[in-house]
Amino acid sequence: MRPFTFEPIGLIRSCFTDKFGIPRQAGLVPAAHGRLVLHPPYDREEALQGLDGFSHLWIIFVFHDCIGAGWRPTVRPPRLGGRGKVGVFASRAPYRPNPIGISSVRFAGLARDHDGLTLRLAGIDLLDGTPVLDIKPYVPYADSHPGADHGFASEPPGADWAIAFSDQAERQLRVADADGSRRLRQLIVQVLRQDPRPGYMDRYPERTGFCMRLYDLEIRWRLEEGGSSLRVTSIAPVGAE
Repeated sequence: MRPFTFEPIGLIRSCFTDKFGIPRQAGLVPAAHGRLVLHPPYDREEALQGLDGFSHLWIIFVFHDCIGAGWRPTVRPPRLGGRGKVGVFASRAPYRPNPIGISSVRFAGLARDHDGLTLRLAGIDLLDGTPVLDIKPYVPYADSHPGADHGFASEPPGADWAIAFSDQAERQLRVADADGSRRLRQLIVQVLRQDPRPGYMDRYPERTGFCMRLYDLEIRWRLEEGGSSLRVTSIAPVGAE
């Protein structure tokens, strides 16, 4: 069979501008908002007619940051602490024979902005610049299986940290999200609640400081009190001294 070639219908503009910090599944960070910007000739309202009756969508996308990296027959899922291996087809790892992913996100409506016709999305787990191959409506009676077996992924990831913001971070937060449109505090807290660190970090208890990017900002944070609490220390534009 000859290979197929697909053309992206649009791309994602996301609050996640770096892979570190992206939730491992969609819906885990409700405050994570983004836009799907449609490319011509797909940026036509009639192609989306009837979509407003659905609350959630399936986004079929390309792991563009992994193109050229090759595929791996076995991977180490974060849910197994970065130690145990499973087959790539028993995982949602990006290093696949065809680096394609699916994501179920909340649909927040259509808009026309400076980029053209866009779909507003929430609860995303998508890197900024992600190419999108297709959109499909989420149909609850067919797509939801409450009694399904969960394999090794029995519970959502998370950490029971007490999260605080330093005085400096509080001041920077007010500047970075003056009108609250970015929902930046909620976004930071929800991302940190997922424990974005690699699964193997328990091997390096001496490392307590971390940095992640959201939008055009670098968020610095550190673990305190033996790892039982977390403090956001800085929220500054990328590249700021």
